[in-house]
Parts: sequence; structure tokens; C-alpha cells
Amino acid sequence: MRRLLFILPFLLFCAISRAQIQFGYISYEQILKELPEYAQATQDLAALKATYEEEAQKGEEEFQRKFVDFLQGQKDFPQAIMQKRQAELQTLMDNGIAFRMKSQELINQAEKDLMQEAHKRLNRALLEVGVEYGYGYIINTDNNNCPYINPVVGVDVTELVRQKLGLSVATQEEEPAQTPAPASGEE
Repeated sequence: MRRLLFILPFLLFCAISRAQIQFGYISYEQILKELPEYAQATQDLAALKATYEEEAQKGEEEFQRKFVDFLQGQKDFPQAIMQKRQAELQTLMDNGIAFRMKSQELINQAEKDLMQEAHKRLNRALLEVGVEYGYGYIINTDNNNCPYINPVVGVDVTELVRQKLGLSVATQEEEPAQTPAPASGEE
């Protein structure tokens, strides 16, 4: 009997240590692109890019006009006017380059700001699915970051997240590998 009491905790420990944590996996970008917030942010970003591009084009057109004038009149210009026009052209060119660089920085920041709400919503849904179904973690499979996932312990949670977000369920020819039941609180 004493021997059984000593062996039983050891066997229980071995059984618990062999249990594996189940995890989920998803293509973050795929779901992100399905969100209405993403579509709106993409539209807003395209409009902002078009505005900056239009302004940059105006600067380039002004540079081209002045450059043509410079080329046409350079034979007749005295040295002082020629140097003044060259300096003016250089300034216009430098300003154009600086504007392009600054506008790219502003566009990058605007993209982060505009996409923030979509990222928050998706992250919240991932958290809820992870907690509700008892996953140890959810892996992002974008960019072939995880080329192999063991189907015994890994579950594609794409449809669960879509449901949580209220997105239409994608029609697939194949059935999902596993449809997990929500965690009951027992471990």
C-alpha cells in the first residue's frame, strides 16, 4: 500500500508532464484585410497619398518650367543672372526632394495611425478566441513564419476569429482540420 502511495503521485506527474498545450494559428494579414476598418484606412491612405503626390507634381512642374526658361535664356543671361537662376533651380530641386522625403515619413505615420483601430480589433478577437477555447497561444503564419504545424496540437482558428469579428465565413472546399470545443475550465 505504501508503495502504491509513492508510485501514484509519480505516475500522475508523468501523465501531466506528457500533456501538450493546444495552440491556434492564423494568417493575421488575411483576416486584417477583411476588416471594414482596414478598407476605410486603405481608402483614407490612398487619398492622402494622392494629395501629397499632387503637391509634389506641382513643385516638379514649377521646376521644369523654370529649367526650360533657364535653358532657353542661358545664352543671353549675364553671369550674375545665370548664377542666380542656377541657385534658384538648385533650391527648387532640393525642396522637391525634401518634400518627397517628409511626405513619405508623414504617410508612414498616417498608415500606422489609420491601421491602429483595425489591429486593436483583431488583437482583441484573438485574445477572446484564445481565452474562450483555452489555447496556450495563437501563432501568426504570415510570411511562412511557421512552415510546419502539427495538426494534433495546432488548430486553424481563422473561422473562429472571423465569427468573433462578425465577418462572413469564407466558403472553403475543405472542412477545417478541427473544430475545438470551448474550454470548460478543467485542466
